[in-house]
Amino acid sequence: MLLKFFKGTSPAVIFFIAVAFAVLWVSAFINPVSLAQNNGNEIHMPLYSLLLNLLGKGHLTSVIFSLSIAVLLVFLIINFNTDIFFINERTFLPALLYLLIVVIFPEYQKLNPALPASLLLMFAIKRIMAGYHKQGVGYNFFDAGILISTGSLFYANLIWFGVIVITGILLLRTVTLSEIAITLLGLITPYLVTFGLFYVLGNNLNELLTLIYDNLFSRSSVYNFPRLTIVTLIFEAIIILISIGYIIMLQNTKKIKTRKTFALLIWVFIISLAVYLAVPSASVEIIWISGIPVSYFLSHQFIYGKRKIVSEIFFTALLALVLLIQSLYIFL
Repeated sequence: MLLKFFKGTSPAVIFFIAVAFAVLWVSAFINPVSLAQNNGNEIHMPLYSLLLNLLGKGHLTSVIFSLSIAVLLVFLIINFNTDIFFINERTFLPALLYLLIVVIFPEYQKLNPALPASLLLMFAIKRIMAGYHKQGVGYNFFDAGILISTGSLFYANLIWFGVIVITGILLLRTVTLSEIAITLLGLITPYLVTFGLFYVLGNNLNELLTLIYDNLFSRSSVYNFPRLTIVTLIFEAIIILISIGYIIMLQNTKKIKTRKTFALLIWVFIISLAVYLAVPSASVEIIWISGIPVSYFLSHQFIYGKRKIVSEIFFTALLALVLLIQSLYIFL
């Protein structure tokens, strides 16, 4: 059974995840057109513009860079569970599931602003949970604020996830004004530095303000969902709702830190969904962010779900749908 194999931790599992990366990234290498980059007149956030300038216009370079970020992301996703151990089982399954989630939009496997932002968000989540039961002022939250704010200089909509830093304080510690203040300072600092650099370099600060506003509130291009992608999203939504319900149902049986970790991840998922639905500039690239908590929800469901055959069917169906999406993107 596929699911039983991928729940393991043998070297063979690592090898097949690497093979999955290679297979699922073929479409990105073959097809040079990307909805994330096909508009040459699009105005990007400062750090993402700098990244594009450093990488140049070469298609191969940008795809290799995006693949590298994705590999680092799945490593951090595995490492987070290893550190916190909130799934209570050492497994590489979250890495594979994250990969299967994000590649349902092949156009966004290439370099896009949400990729580096997702990486910084993952670091921020790790820093937030590192503040659990830590004595003294929680400078972890200051670090998390800086990471999220810096990520928003790649992908503006990451700034909305500053809410999870405050949520982390509420979940993990007794709230103090000093910790709220240093969290807000962490969120503000990267923008103070950016505006300072623009001023020193003689750039127009009004243009920077307009750029940030446009990246936050201008309407993004409409993504035309293929029918197969719609079917896959509906299928995923059903599994996600089941998995979140199962986590909530088992909350009282879990350790306090595990409950708080899942609570924080649920907030990340809710915020990502709210941003996609409510913020005009957000589009399907946010899958790189929402996929982080979802990979853990599904892993928990597939590992602890009582109906093993149902979990096996769900997993195999998801894998088949993703492979079909990728195949159609390559050959049609």
